[in-house]
Amino acid sequence: MRTSPSWTTSRPPSSSSVPAAPPEGASAEESVKVSGLTKKYRKVVAVDDLSFAVERGEFLGFLGPNGAGKTTTIRLLCGLLRPTTGSIEVAGVDVRRDPVLVKSRIGILPEDIDTFDRLTGLELLVFSGRMHGIAADACDKRALELLDLVGLDAADRGRMIVDYSMGMRKKVALAAALIHGPEVLFLDEPFNGVDVVSVRAIRDVLSELVRRGVTIFFSSHVMEVVEKLCTSFAIIDKGKLKACGTPDTLRCELGLGAEANLEAIFLAAVGHAPRDVHLDWLEEKTGEA
Repeated sequence: MRTSPSWTTSRPPSSSSVPAAPPEGASAEESVKVSGLTKKYRKVVAVDDLSFAVERGEFLGFLGPNGAGKTTTIRLLCGLLRPTTGSIEVAGVDVRRDPVLVKSRIGILPEDIDTFDRLTGLELLVFSGRMHGIAADACDKRALELLDLVGLDAADRGRMIVDYSMGMRKKVALAAALIHGPEVLFLDEPFNGVDVVSVRAIRDVLSELVRRGVTIFFSSHVMEVVEKLCTSFAIIDKGKLKACGTPDTLRCELGLGAEANLEAIFLAAVGHAPRDVHLDWLEEKTGEA
């Protein structure tokens, strides 16, 4: 496994990154704290009264069916959307009161990567670091360390991102999300369209980050990967929180046996019942053949 640079949990040397005092009554160990979070789009309730907390250094798997509200929730937690009601604290900061300070303490790898395609991978990392207030020399050093960490070959670092494969784009975007040493990392479907080798490289990086105390909020439909990486899970459906806790806790709450895997836990939490599906016309064609 590659070793993460020692600065991966530090903040950039900027006056705007002075830690805010934790809210009264809040635990210093809670990296994410959500209470009564709701987001409405006219009559559509995308996120419905969510309340949960994520401890520092936790690797949380955030799961739900398509359209459950996962991406909307992540955007709310990152300060990219304003909630209709409810409170959000990330890295000890009230997201509604100071979204800029929150952004200095988090990293984001969105599902759809929309970045500066006419920059090279190295240039994008240096640009990202400078935007976070990192000195030029330190920024160059971090960029090279991160590109080595995520496994982007030296020959590809000078190519423009427009020529990158999806796996290479994900690697560079992850490196850009880490260059300022975030306390909390939000990942939305980081393995979509990524080959097995790149998945392994990214998994190794994430495991090392958690070991160093970074909190990871990880949304994915790939149950096998989530089950291997995450220490706890939050499951939502139709905007509502259905279950939250460690695998053993969820098995107990849902009345499942010790052998139940994450897929079984997920299906029980969202109330999915097996269905008998018969396609007579397909059976007829198969019989004719």
